[in-house]
Amino acid sequence: MASSTASNSRPLSPPGLPIALDRAASFYGGGRVVTGGSPWGVARIKAAALPQLAALRRAGRHGLTPDTTVGRALARQLLDRGLAHPVPPTRGGPHPVTVIVPAYGRTAELSRCLDALPGLEVIVVDDCSPDPEAVRATAEAHGTRLVRHAVNRGPAAARTTGAALTTTPLIAFVDSDCRPEEGWLDLLVPAFDDPQVAAVAPRILPDVPYPPKGLLARYEAARSALDLGGEQAVVRPGARVGFVPTATLVVRTDVLSKVTFDEELRLGEDVDFVWRLHDHGLHVRYQPRALVLHTPRLAWREALKRRHEYGTSAAALAERHPGRVAPARPSAWNLLTLGLLTHGRPGAAALSTLTSAALLRRHLSGTPAATELSASVVAQGLLADSMALGLALRREWWPVGLLCLCAAPSSRTARAATAAMLAPVLAEWVARRPPLDPVRWTALRCLDDLAYGTGVTASAWRHRALAPLLPKLSLPFVRRSAARRAKDSRAV
Repeated sequence: MASSTASNSRPLSPPGLPIALDRAASFYGGGRVVTGGSPWGVARIKAAALPQLAALRRAGRHGLTPDTTVGRALARQLLDRGLAHPVPPTRGGPHPVTVIVPAYGRTAELSRCLDALPGLEVIVVDDCSPDPEAVRATAEAHGTRLVRHAVNRGPAAARTTGAALTTTPLIAFVDSDCRPEEGWLDLLVPAFDDPQVAAVAPRILPDVPYPPKGLLARYEAARSALDLGGEQAVVRPGARVGFVPTATLVVRTDVLSKVTFDEELRLGEDVDFVWRLHDHGLHVRYQPRALVLHTPRLAWREALKRRHEYGTSAAALAERHPGRVAPARPSAWNLLTLGLLTHGRPGAAALSTLTSAALLRRHLSGTPAATELSASVVAQGLLADSMALGLALRREWWPVGLLCLCAAPSSRTARAATAAMLAPVLAEWVARRPPLDPVRWTALRCLDDLAYGTGVTASAWRHRALAPLLPKLSLPFVRRSAARRAKDSRAV
């Protein structure tokens, strides 16, 4: 579908595409200012678009289809910012999709995967499995096409090999240990009605029995590394959903002529691919209504090894995407406030917070509800930076985090750091109510993060690179802040 534009060249959303506001969007000044999106930001809405925005708010999660030029212009801007998401109805097949399944051994898993893909054109790419005859027999039993690499080249190369043999407009990459549930393409394919969308990912859930048996199975069911949650999102660096795994991903075939998988990356190739699509001005969307089951590693050694391996991609990604792999991006003002609180100076911390809010209020002068908005932005930023620092202490800065845990009984600073590490984990337990008690949940969350963090530090050591370990400090009000830029931004 060709992109539509208004007479003044302002882009419009595709005709007939319904959209719904993101649930995390917040409104100020009677709807004239909206915050949220991916990444988070502030946008002012022109008066002409306010009736359209009000109608979207009333429509709720079901959304509505803009049918005016102003409405479609507003929709385009909201979609681009991640403040709204497309909600097209499901569409039955057949779909113009070829499925590429990279395979390396694990023929039982491959057979289960192919069983879940009836009626679809499927290409299995055997990446030089040690048991090629078993892979061949499995592919033949399911009537799928098989190609084989003479040497093992990794999943990125396997996907590229399969894509080169495809003639359909869409390609679905499905790992051999994944099993899409019925109707998955009916939910994913309509997202491509938006010409800006280059790829769409489903929600990937661990395939564990219910109720899950065993400590690790219960944890995996509650917090799989591949499960990105139940809310739609536009996927981009710095957003709530910063990447999607290529364990299952549907992609426009023609975009692979611009952006291909990096065959040098054995891990992290999915992050790199999604970020380069974003750099080309294309959208990647996460659609959690479409479900895919994935076989998790439920042996402790294998599970922790896999978490560690995920972390080892950090240094290579930092080389390819400078500044995007920083473990934390705290504001200098927030660091000052948190430092004052840590050293038992609540009055000075309150003064720092009020000063920050006042400066932000000045930058937002002329914005509706500027005082309320400034207070909200400062409070949210302080909480977000505290959580990000705690996560970094559990992961990339794990040696420091371990020292803080040990020194907590005797050090105020160590106790504050420990609180920053553990409070978000306990809050997550309250929100999720996983089938684990708080102590075991906290222990497993910290072990999970530690395994990943050791992978990051190992990759930094091997690459002799500090980038995956260094924070990226924000200096608000020194240069034009994000809030100041947002002041001049208009949705329509």
